[in-house]
Amino acid sequence: QGFKDNLHAVFCLAENAVGPRATRPDDIHVLYSGKTVEINNTDAEGRLILADGVAYACKDLGADIILDMATLTGAQGIATGKYHAAVLTNNEEWEKACVKAGRNCGDLVHPLVYCPELHFSEFTSAVADMKNSVADRDNTPSSCAGLFIASHIGFDWPGVWVHIDIAAPVHAGERATGYGVALLLSLFGGASEDPLLNLVSPLGCDGDSPLEEMERDSKRRRLV
Repeated sequence: QGFKDNLHAVFCLAENAVGPRATRPDDIHVLYSGKTVEINNTDAEGRLILADGVAYACKDLGADIILDMATLTGAQGIATGKYHAAVLTNNEEWEKACVKAGRNCGDLVHPLVYCPELHFSEFTSAVADMKNSVADRDNTPSSCAGLFIASHIGFDWPGVWVHIDIAAPVHAGERATGYGVALLLSLFGGASEDPLLNLVSPLGCDGDSPLEEMERDSKRRRLV
């Protein structure tokens, strides 16, 4: 799509199969970040490889913007519903950009609470740097799951980190929706040479976009 910046895609994949080296409750893993994780929930396995993925992007690729996207928590559908993915980020500008990009392209997004100073304590462990699942499942579990991933690049990391939980909007009944492709193209479209992606991107442009001007003109006509 004619992207001018250095853009990487890291696929965090693992076979979720039982075997002699399967993760067990009370195991302690050393992740790629160097942090230790006590396993208290073997169903919270996806975040382990996502944590390795963001750590790799930070340490090996030298990324200054890291976005991870995954079907991470069933609680996402409760938090933001079937049609809106959940976004968690350390940057308010990017939170707003994700929401705007979603409206421009149709892959809708709604923010989660980002508050590691209050929520990351859910992962407190007596024998490791953290557990892999929350102590209280009623305390914003989708936000906490994202914070687990962020902790492996560090909450004081100066770059932009964005986490998008797409568990619910990726399917409609038994069919996949393809959610996420348009969102990524729209969000990063300002770094592309494609004029359509430039048009729908909420980042990298000054002032109101032509799309916003058209929307306002349309609203004026409806009001008149």
